[in-house]
Amino acid sequence: MEKALKRYSPFFVLPTLVAFIIGFVIPFFEGMYLSFCQFTTVSNAKLVGFSNYIQVFKDATFKDSFGFTVAFAVVSILLINIIAFGLALLLTRKLKGTNIFRTIFFMPNLIGGIVLGYIWQILINCVLSLVGQPLLALNSPAGYWGLIILMCWQQIGYMMIIYIAGLQNVPDDLIEAAQIDGASTLRTLFSVKLPMVMPSITICVFLTLTNSFKLFDQNLALTGGDPNHATEMLALNIYNTFYSRAGMQWKGIGQAKAVIFCIIVIAISLIQLKATRSKEVQQ
Repeated sequence: MEKALKRYSPFFVLPTLVAFIIGFVIPFFEGMYLSFCQFTTVSNAKLVGFSNYIQVFKDATFKDSFGFTVAFAVVSILLINIIAFGLALLLTRKLKGTNIFRTIFFMPNLIGGIVLGYIWQILINCVLSLVGQPLLALNSPAGYWGLIILMCWQQIGYMMIIYIAGLQNVPDDLIEAAQIDGASTLRTLFSVKLPMVMPSITICVFLTLTNSFKLFDQNLALTGGDPNHATEMLALNIYNTFYSRAGMQWKGIGQAKAVIFCIIVIAISLIQLKATRSKEVQQ
């Protein structure tokens, strides 16, 4: 039976592999080629060398969007993971009604980003109207913090579930041994629980990092990049370059931005994975 499974396993992998090649590999390399072209459609692409990339680095909106995205990612990653881990600690203490709380915290993750963006736009505008401060006022931090709040509200419940799974896998023997040795609750947390849940931390940090950098629909719905591109993140900047500007040169520049964006996200993700995996404890 085992030999038969090994023999026919490629046939089970084949449909997913074909879909991956058609849906990702081919478009990726075609996108790489188009980033060196001016075009309006794939059939009329004209090679222009590195001029698209030169124009990208001259584009002040791209640099501003990159800085805004980094500032957003750093704060959202820290807040989401710290709050999610804190909730996971509370909800693994066998408190009454923990299943209900887990469901409530997880539910925002089920709502689409566009819908969440418009919901929070209404909520934040209602609150800010009480003090006469519109959401998209120039030089106001409301747009930035609005995106942070939206991202946290949507992602915390999902990361909490992953942390709960990690905490439930910590052997009771280790915790009991720490308590017998006289370790305090805080000492047990940092010396036993955190090292043992590092795989969960690796996953959660990776997910929040990639989700923060590629945030698009919530950004589009909540602020649309206003005022004057001040709250425009990288994904929205690429979208606006590609679709909101007329002329075949902008398609190529938008594609070049997309390639740079992809490389940035892959590089940062690999660095993060290497850094967090090195801290994992073999169980």
